[in-house]
Amino acid sequence: MRKNFGAKPWTYPQPVLIIATYGEDGTPDAMNAAWGGISEEAQLSMCISAEHKTTANILARKAFTVSMATAAQVVACDYVGIASGNKEANKLEKAGFHTTRSEFVDAPLIDELPMALECRLICYDPETCRLVGEIVNVSADESVLDANGKIDPDKLEPITFDPVHHTYRKLGETVGNAFRDGLKLK
Repeated sequence: MRKNFGAKPWTYPQPVLIIATYGEDGTPDAMNAAWGGISEEAQLSMCISAEHKTTANILARKAFTVSMATAAQVVACDYVGIASGNKEANKLEKAGFHTTRSEFVDAPLIDELPMALECRLICYDPETCRLVGEIVNVSADESVLDANGKIDPDKLEPITFDPVHHTYRKLGETVGNAFRDGLKLK
């Protein structure tokens, strides 16, 4: 028997996305967002409200990066989600994060988060809070690459948000092969 919970924003997994921008004065800023994902071949969509400093920065600079939060950086990643950039001028510094300017967009890469999507703003709807970005580059530190030069999720250790229990969870082991295992049923 199933239990009904009503309309809730619950899906598994929910990636923990760290959105980084530059402010008007060039100061790096970041926030934690869980409501986002790939929406087209080279597009990322997220739900972020207009009152975030990060949202204002994106609208002004037309660019942002999205890093995958990691198990090693869970405290810092949570902090940039609970501290407001409108009140904390140097959130990244307090989190222990350092940044490098992206080669592709006018936004910072967070050095301690080894994988990022570098994006240009496509559109933002303040009524629905839906932000869409064009992915112009994906970058990853060599420390999270496998022997074939591809991103290794076991080395990256991305975390997901559990919206039911308000916890962060680390992704687990491989359980199947996409676009292959289902062929057994054809």
